[in-house]
Amino acid sequence: MTAVPPGFRSGFACLVGRPNVGKSTLLNAMVGQKIAITSDRPQTTRRVLRGVVHRPGAQLVLVDTPGVHRPRTLLGERLNDLTRDAVAEVDVVTLCLPADAAVGPGDRRLAEQVAAAGSPRRRPRVAVAVTRLDLVGREAGARALLAAQGLARGAGLDVAEYVATSGETGEGVDVLVDVLLGLLPAGPPFFEPGQVHDADVETLVAELVREAALDGVRDELPHSIAVVTDEIVPREGRPDDDPLTDVRVHLVVERESQKGIVIGKGGTRLREVGTRARRGVEGVLGTRVHLDVRVKVARDWQRDPKALDRLGF
Repeated sequence: MTAVPPGFRSGFACLVGRPNVGKSTLLNAMVGQKIAITSDRPQTTRRVLRGVVHRPGAQLVLVDTPGVHRPRTLLGERLNDLTRDAVAEVDVVTLCLPADAAVGPGDRRLAEQVAAAGSPRRRPRVAVAVTRLDLVGREAGARALLAAQGLARGAGLDVAEYVATSGETGEGVDVLVDVLLGLLPAGPPFFEPGQVHDADVETLVAELVREAALDGVRDELPHSIAVVTDEIVPREGRPDDDPLTDVRVHLVVERESQKGIVIGKGGTRLREVGTRARRGVEGVLGTRVHLDVRVKVARDWQRDPKALDRLGF
């Protein structure tokens, strides 16, 4: 790695908030390409994913976290633990509050947790991003900013800056990036130039399949879906100018009835999942892909410590 010029800034900034407030969409917009899956279903984000923003003289590592909620399963508890640990370890915390929803008890609890994060000697800096601005008018956006300020005062949260954003339209995204860069300490880059995430290929493939499976399923089902990548291998005997990659994944649900929902009548829904996911997987692997998706049942896996460990949670 080349020598770091004087004054170079680098550090980690996590995005935290309740479920479904637009954190992953905002992260994708700041990085400049899709690295985190998105859905209108809560609890879409289940893993801590890091996206990297490169700027002259600075490198910002964004940490996407699961939405903080009242857990009803062991999985929910572990997801909350991931977010709490991330908040304690980063240089900057970005509290995300949706412009299209009123501040609620969950926001207040999270703001208080952020205010108490770290140690007396090292507390993370804090910015607030009012998200989903594209869903409301300017007046509602202004009211959301005022509500965010009131929330911070009530929680004893020392906020460096408030930024109104939309990950969908890009409004305020560059402003937020500049704010976060300005809050970073001096230091060397953590990632090589051009690297925009830290996820391995197997994780990216599994997440793309889960995103496709989440599209259109019943409200209670998304929480019960997990995806694991079993194998990614080049097809033997293919010409060099037309390679093909065989990808095998299994999609895990908790009950036989859910298996039927995912597969659909005559396997139609599962084929649709494969078709949607294949485009994204081909983009990740850079070749044409034969995607084999199988569905398995692991009863009550969200509450089973051994099953969670096997699934990587």
